[in-house]
Amino acid sequence: MDATFTAIADPTRRALIDALRERNDSSLFDLCSRLMSVSGIAISRQAVSKHIAVLEAAGLLSVRKTGRTNIHHLDTTRLDEVTAWLNAHTNTQEEA
Repeated sequence: MDATFTAIADPTRRALIDALRERNDSSLFDLCSRLMSVSGIAISRQAVSKHIAVLEAAGLLSVRKTGRTNIHHLDTTRLDEVTAWLNAHTNTQEEA
């Protein structure tokens, strides 16, 4: 769970998650374009690749190769785990 919190602590990575929620199974080019057009984040493809690596290491996305293109797929399982943990701790504090 620590890797998930670390991954979502960065605003650029959160913007990538948002971009993939809107349009999952996206190429690096598509993600870079959406970061600029929707979030106003001007970032190089190399920098986006590094952020993607962090998200992948945290289990938040997977990458599959289609020809010469990497397709990025959001997996919200880890986010669901964090949400459940936060809800359990929030409910405990409210009851106390």
